[in-house]
This record gives sequence, structure tokens and C-alpha cells, in this order.
Amino acid sequence: MEQDQANRLQSFLTFLAPQIGQEIHVGPWLQIDQERIDKFSEVTGDLQWIHIDPERAAKESPYGATIAHGYLTLSLLPYLTESNHPDFFQKNYPGMKYRVNYGLNKLRFPAPVKVGANIRARTTIQEVEQVKNSVQIIYLITVELEGSAKPACIAEFVARLYP
Repeated sequence: MEQDQANRLQSFLTFLAPQIGQEIHVGPWLQIDQERIDKFSEVTGDLQWIHIDPERAAKESPYGATIAHGYLTLSLLPYLTESNHPDFFQKNYPGMKYRVNYGLNKLRFPAPVKVGANIRARTTIQEVEQVKNSVQIIYLITVELEGSAKPACIAEFVARLYP
């Protein structure tokens, strides 16, 4: 690894160290409507009635309404964390050129997201370490469900950043 790259990695690790264990972001509320659920169903091929049939869901579902797919909630993390905003990268990852989604350590959907519900994400940095020529960050992302004691989603998200 070249010295300049090593210096950028070390500088970035130093930048992140004080943020470990800290909540770094609370995203905007987003209302989940039936159109979004239907479009996700169409794209993924998950056409289960509990997601796309409001009349049947009102009668037969234990939730009394259609619910969003858990993976729809997961797929909204870039929006909910605002990590797709043009200014986000430079502000949060100084000295880094690009970031890749490395995966998830743990993922749970404790509460259903009923149609019409509002959700938002809270992000905490759990771990930071150098892995080869990158910095690996493990975020704890909790997707809140407005009016619910249980979250809609809890994800340990792993990202790698490269200088």
C-alpha cells in the first residue's frame, strides 16, 4: 500500500474513532403508501396478498391492512439514512474516494409496516477498523415506526470505504 493511501486510511480512522457508539444521524420520516408497496411487489415478484390486496388484508390479515415487505423497508435504507445525498459522502467520509455495501451482520423486522405508516432511520456507528486497503464501518441502523414501541427494522450494516 502506498504511503499516501496509508496516511488517508489512518486519518480517516482517527476521524471516526470519537464517533464509535454515537448516534450520527436521524433521517426524515417517510410515509409508506400502497403505490410504493405495489411497485416493490411488481419489481420483486412478491405478489403475496398481504402486501397487494387491501380488501383481503382488511378482512383476513392480523394487521387489518396491507403491510410493506420487510425487504422494501431494507431497500429504503439509503433514502432513510440520507446516504444518497450528494453532500453526504464528503461530509462523512473525508479523504475517501468510494464506498461499497459489504453486507449485513444481522437483520430483523420486529414490527410490520402497515400501509400509511411513517418510518425513519437512526444510525449509530458500532465498529470501525482497517481491513486491508479499506476502512470497514459497522453501523447499527434502527428504522423507527411512528407510534410503535417496536422498530420496523434493525440492521447491522457493513460498509467498506476506500481512499
